[in-house]
Amino acid sequence: MRPLTQIAQEHRLGCHQYADDTQLYLLLGGQSDSSSGDLDLVLQAVSGWLRQSRLKLNPMKMEVLCLSWSGPGVGIPLPAFNGVLLVPASEFTYGTGLELNGKNEPHPFYSMVPNESHQHMGFIQLLLHFRWTWVGVIARDSINGENFVKTIVAKFPLSAICFAFLQRVEELNMSDIWDAMDQLLELYNIAMKSRANALIFYDENILILRWLLYLPELQMVIVEPQGKVWIMTIEMEFTSLLYQRSWDKQVLHGALSFSVHSNEVLGFQHFLQTKNPVLPKGDGFAKYFWEQAFACSFPNQISDNKPEKICTGTEKLENLPGDIFEMSMTGYSYNIYNAVYAVAHALQAIQSYQSKHKAMVNGRRVNIQDFHSWQLHHVLREISFNNSVGDGISFDENRELRAGFDIINWVIFPNQSFHRVKIGKLDPWAPPVQLFTIHDEGITWHQSFKQTLPRSVCTDSCPPGYSKRKEEGKTFCCYDCALCPEGKFSSQKDTDDCYKCPDDQYSNKDRDACIFKQKTFLSYGEPLGISLAVLAILFSMLTVVVLGTFLKHRDTPIVKANNRNLTYTLLISLLLCFLSALLFIGQPGKVTCLLRQTAFGIIFSIAVSCVLAKTLMVILAFMATTPGSRMTKWVGKRMATSIVLCCSLIQTGICAVWLATSSPFPDADLSSVKEEMVLECNEGSVVMFYCVLSYIGFLALVNFAVAFFARKLPDSFNEAKFITFSMLLFCSVWLSFVPTYLSAKGKYMVAVEIFSILASGAGLLGFIFSPKCYIIALRPQLNKREQLIKRRQ
Repeated sequence: MRPLTQIAQEHRLGCHQYADDTQLYLLLGGQSDSSSGDLDLVLQAVSGWLRQSRLKLNPMKMEVLCLSWSGPGVGIPLPAFNGVLLVPASEFTYGTGLELNGKNEPHPFYSMVPNESHQHMGFIQLLLHFRWTWVGVIARDSINGENFVKTIVAKFPLSAICFAFLQRVEELNMSDIWDAMDQLLELYNIAMKSRANALIFYDENILILRWLLYLPELQMVIVEPQGKVWIMTIEMEFTSLLYQRSWDKQVLHGALSFSVHSNEVLGFQHFLQTKNPVLPKGDGFAKYFWEQAFACSFPNQISDNKPEKICTGTEKLENLPGDIFEMSMTGYSYNIYNAVYAVAHALQAIQSYQSKHKAMVNGRRVNIQDFHSWQLHHVLREISFNNSVGDGISFDENRELRAGFDIINWVIFPNQSFHRVKIGKLDPWAPPVQLFTIHDEGITWHQSFKQTLPRSVCTDSCPPGYSKRKEEGKTFCCYDCALCPEGKFSSQKDTDDCYKCPDDQYSNKDRDACIFKQKTFLSYGEPLGISLAVLAILFSMLTVVVLGTFLKHRDTPIVKANNRNLTYTLLISLLLCFLSALLFIGQPGKVTCLLRQTAFGIIFSIAVSCVLAKTLMVILAFMATTPGSRMTKWVGKRMATSIVLCCSLIQTGICAVWLATSSPFPDADLSSVKEEMVLECNEGSVVMFYCVLSYIGFLALVNFAVAFFARKLPDSFNEAKFITFSMLLFCSVWLSFVPTYLSAKGKYMVAVEIFSILASGAGLLGFIFSPKCYIIALRPQLNKREQLIKRRQ
């Protein structure tokens, strides 16, 4: 009778026999139907051997350990029996859904790979870290590929990431590789012509990508190959088929990929170095792999008509290139290692319960004799332990492994040797600040980037001082750069909008920073301020000279004529007017702001009132000379004093209301001049300010009308015609003041008002008193009583 080991060898199975059980190892093919058929044949052969040996196969005690790259959605249909379905390399599965009656019961899956949504989050974090907002995507046209595309299409735009292109590629079969060249050429041209330097490739294997990047070697492309950063998913492993081993691998130099977290397990290197497929305890897996990796065949597999290299079993795995076999423990191997130990810990827990004849499951005690193998998952879902390298192994409520991803940089040296460098990690279970970590200095980029960070954007970055402006008809990642307007700035690249400078600052020429505005005011230290101050002092001194002259010649006819006291009052008010102009020069203070406009308004009202009183007294004096006139009683000092007091008190009342309701105060004008902060006096109430000016203007117009009417009245020293000219100048100055004042900015507004005060005061002083001073100083003979009587005769 053939031993069971012979049956295993005939079906290329590995076989380990123990005292009370036998383990068979079968290498399944890539197609689920053929794999199921292979397993059927194995089970039929084993069942037949058992029957011949007068033994019976007990389905209730038969278990299956399935290792594959597929997830639960791409399951392999297995023959019907009670048992355990364990560990696809990307999934840890366990259950008894495979019944003899063919019922498709659900399996409790234990995923040894973190949820794929974490990988999607990792893509986003990686792209945002390097500011790659313009990416290309190539995905396999499959169920998994379509799910991947739908997910990233929904999530990427939420993080301001756009697609330069999104291409689906069909499965590549070696039998019709040349028929697929049109598809590969189109895909190559799209990828190489794109501005996107970051390209995401999603597939279960690297075959399509290797062919895509091999096209330039075949001289089938027009577009020169460009350096790109290829970003791979966890499903991707850098492997080379036998015919691809001579292909240039450096086209993938600098690629990035996500990998299931792995660690170096003590003893794993020694295990690989001592691996020998021809030993008695060797298995079919090892022999099959040995033939593929070393391109040889074992003696019993060599065909007579096709001599091949003979496998000796002494070949060294460490001599294989990295794209054929890696001596380090990969994520998939690490997952299998952890899955086996998870089952081992679960079984150990059951064994410890069995020793006490009782077990605790789901919070209740269960007799171990009633415990079936399919109930193992009740223990597995609560399992938690540290493996031999200290990594914690446990499952969450969705039976998914609590683990993260490693970020790998593919480094390919000029001698075509391949090395994977861990440059970071993605840990969904870590605190937010540690969720995504990457070491930029450890990354080796494609040689075309000259070890500088590659850029992958639709539009070159907008420099500081500019903001993004969306282009019509294009995605939001494509934009123009617009210079920030005055008063706004942007200090960083690619800002969506410019920021307004604080009120006390202004934007510089490049619009990338704000500068503090310079405090300015009309000061005595600048030419304009000095000039106006000198003029005010000169006019004040001139007024004092005139007043002194009139006091010295106070008994002369020309001084006595037309009310001497009004003349003194007028000269004193003009002196104060000139001096009040000095209140407008210098840094505004609380006191100066209160006195500026009110002092100016009251003093000017007194001056204009004095001139009005003089004019009225001339008219009244002429009318009083008429025989029988009643105007004689109105001619006198009381009348003149009453006119001055009444007109001045009205202006004083206006100013008092102004100060009581909304008094002026020191302020800063931040908007009139772009680069200056103008220190000024805020008028408090603009209405009251213009009321003061309007009242002065009203007095001046009345004065001008009265003087114009009295200009031709006969009198030896008739001042009416001179008052007419002075009021004409006064009205002209203040009428032009209003538009000029409103159009001026900053300290020039103050300068306009000072000039108006000086010009109007000088007009009154010049037109009214210059003729009298001329007579007193240069024609004294005309300032005598005898000469006056003579002129009348």
